[in-house]
Amino acid sequence: MGTTEVIDPATGEVFTTVPSLGSAETDAAIERARTAFGEWRQVSPGDRARLLRRFAAVVEDHLEELATLEVRNAGHTIGNARWEAGNVRDVLNYYAGAPERLSGRQIPVPGGVDVTFHEPLGVVGIIVPWNFPMPIAGWGFAPALAAGNTVVLKPAELTPLTAIRLGELALEAGLPEHVFQVLPGKGSVVGQRFVTHPAVRKVCFTGSTEVGKSIMAGCADQVKRVTLELGGKSANIIFADADLSAAAAAAPGAVFDNAGQDCCARSRLLIQESVYDRFLELLEPAVRRFRVLDPSDDSSEMGPLISAGQRDAVTSYLEGSDIAFRGTVPEANGWWFPPTVLLARSNADRHWREEIFGPVVSVLPFRDEEDAIRLANDTEYGLSGSLWTRDVGRALRVSRAVETGALSVNSNSSVRYWTPFGGMKQSGLGRELGPDALLSFTDVKNVFISTGA
Repeated sequence: MGTTEVIDPATGEVFTTVPSLGSAETDAAIERARTAFGEWRQVSPGDRARLLRRFAAVVEDHLEELATLEVRNAGHTIGNARWEAGNVRDVLNYYAGAPERLSGRQIPVPGGVDVTFHEPLGVVGIIVPWNFPMPIAGWGFAPALAAGNTVVLKPAELTPLTAIRLGELALEAGLPEHVFQVLPGKGSVVGQRFVTHPAVRKVCFTGSTEVGKSIMAGCADQVKRVTLELGGKSANIIFADADLSAAAAAAPGAVFDNAGQDCCARSRLLIQESVYDRFLELLEPAVRRFRVLDPSDDSSEMGPLISAGQRDAVTSYLEGSDIAFRGTVPEANGWWFPPTVLLARSNADRHWREEIFGPVVSVLPFRDEEDAIRLANDTEYGLSGSLWTRDVGRALRVSRAVETGALSVNSNSSVRYWTPFGGMKQSGLGRELGPDALLSFTDVKNVFISTGA
């Protein structure tokens, strides 16, 4: 077993190391989870619910510790990190209500009684990305545990610390040993073993579309279930009748939050031609005011990128592009990149089509409603998006026509833990969160009981 260095993105300095598990250690952990599943699935619904509520309470007690850890590990602003730790608490509390409500059906049939049961799958492998390490982990393990599965979770190599701590807090809360295990290591080792090990009956993956396709293909060999939340290139559509001041004020946060390292980032800004110039006039001061500061500063709205490699990748999109205006960054070490607005010459521009995963937004005008829908849908992705208009009929028409899994009107919100979240097209498969997520961690079993003599 080796080790991995953990770097503070705000300084570029190594500040700790964590274990990096090999194949043997991963297999041993999966076997422990398989053994623990036999007992965990038999825990009564009420007791399972109480343990999840206790887990949520322990997370609440360690909220500031988890947030501070995420600031240093992932470069998230302290405000965002507090929300993320709170989201883990809230998701645990939400799914703590699920074990006692995981009801089957009684289906009318002749000659007997027919009932269905939602049976847990077994061991669930969860592969978490580096951009939102805490909440995305919780979106997987909370419903999986509530449904009676055991969980092995692989955090991203760059950001393992909060996941490791959550694993410790689960034990502190009283979850039985080996029911929830965190396995730090390389994706090519730990994550790949989740795909190939026959005891792992489902894989949840959040990350790039390219890797998601590979995981899906690998799981097919064992007819293994998958939930995939993949890339995005979401549109923010501004109609001429919208509240332009409100839309312009909200637009920077919609793409620069978490330094643009968000699959839901509204990184394609579509503006109706008749208000194009006016909207850019409103947008520029909003971008320049966006506060990029030390992420531990309570007033910071954006921190650094996750790594030097990511900064280089984002920088490559500026070559030959038309820069409209930019924000500012601290004069400090670390992986800083200013909020940037690019003017697209057409929808063929590389920065318009590809997921940049940085604080860069591409702007393009559109003619009318039909043109806006055409441009919004001209992408392989379909995860999130927004539209701004005062016309209720248009809001409904365009919402139904845009091919995306989550869309907001006069808002840029994507995620609520009590509503479904997931993508269309190459942005993913399946839905997380909301009332139905639990069912994706179960199989439906049908039982017919004859009442004949």
